[in-house]
Order: sequence, then structure tokens, then C-alpha cells
Amino acid sequence: MTKLSVNINKIATLRNSRGGNTPNLLQVAKDIQDFGAQGITIHPRPDERHIRYQDAYDLKPIVHTEYNIEGNPIKKFMDMVLELKPTQVTLVPDSNEVLTSNAGWNTISNKDFLTEIISELHKNNIRTSIFVDPNLKMIEGANATGTDRIELYTEEFAKQYALGNKNGIQPYTECAILANELHIGINAGHDLSLENIAFFKQNIPGLLEVSIGHALISESLYLGLDNVVNMYLHRLKE
Repeated sequence: MTKLSVNINKIATLRNSRGGNTPNLLQVAKDIQDFGAQGITIHPRPDERHIRYQDAYDLKPIVHTEYNIEGNPIKKFMDMVLELKPTQVTLVPDSNEVLTSNAGWNTISNKDFLTEIISELHKNNIRTSIFVDPNLKMIEGANATGTDRIELYTEEFAKQYALGNKNGIQPYTECAILANELHIGINAGHDLSLENIAFFKQNIPGLLEVSIGHALISESLYLGLDNVVNMYLHRLKE
């Protein structure tokens, strides 16, 4: 079964909009795991506009499933993850200015940089994943860095699926086949939703994990968090 890691950035955004501690981020993380999700994902950014660096520390004893911390490996980020030692660190090349992640790594031009970062994470027994576009050359480049996994950036798939173009899955399937041949684990995330997740999973051989936040939290406003988590789990079993 493909594991579901729930990104709780949006919970932190809602909390920060009013100050205080409502909704309680730690309690939500506990509940999401109790509802059946197999992981919690956070993506702290330097301006701390949603997840704060302190949240990452506070969540450490709360997350008894897989703890995935995403981010650009600047010094502050690296210092944090090397201290916390989460289950997985997902390297994302987002600049301070972007609203949300909008591109994968160029794993060829950034090979030396990524290799050094991944080596340091491996020394601390932290599983690594690289956020990549569905491009075969980028998969080959990721393999050269020594990463354990890739995370396929799925915004374009979601866009094409919403337009009725199911052929938009093809580059993702091709990349998954290559990753499997290279013995790289496959994760995926960005704009995956209840509408498209089953189709995506069915066409990505060896899909280990999806990280879903914005859509899952938005859907939960209507359907309820417990219900939505289990709806995802059901689709990921099919």
C-alpha cells in the first residue's frame, strides 16, 4: 500500500492567522495519526509564515509514524533536521519569495551540492528524498547524488487531469519505471486530491508515499478530517 503522509502546514496557517494556539497543531497531528495516516509532513520556510521552526521540535515526540520534514537545505534548516533526525528529509529548491513549491531540482547542475547534503543526512541515518519534475534526465541526475528517494512534483499532472487529459500521467509513469530500474524509491506530492489520487496511484508503479496537505485540509472542511483521511487510505489501497 502507498503510505499517506499528511502535510499540516495549512493547520499552522490557520492558527497563525489569529495568534494563540487554535487550532492546536500538536493535537491535530495526533488525531491525523489516530485516524490512520502513516506520516506527518511539515515544510518550514525561513519566514515561518505557517510552520514555525519551534513546531518542528514540538512535533518530534508527537509523531509516532513517519516524520517527513521538507525544505530548502539552508544552514538553519540543516541544523534543525540534523538535530531532530526525522524519518525523512525532502529537499525542495524553493526560494524565500515563492508562495508554494513551484519547481523540482535541476539534479544535474546541482549534483555536487545535493550529493554533499545527502551524504551529511545519511551520516545521521536520515532517509533522503529529492523533489523533482517528471523528467527522465532529472531522475538520472537524482540517482547520481545517492538519494534514497525522489518526490515527483505533481502539479502539472493535477492540472491536466482536471482538464480531462489523462495522458498527462505519461511522463510520471515513465519516470517511475526508470526510478524502479535504478532502485530509487518514489514519493509524490503537490495538488494531489481525492479526485485524482486513485488514478495517479494506479499508474505509478512502486509508489511508496504521497504527501498531501492543501487539498486534504480543504476537503476536510466539508467532509471531516477523520473521514477524508480514511477516504485517501481507501483510494491508496485500490
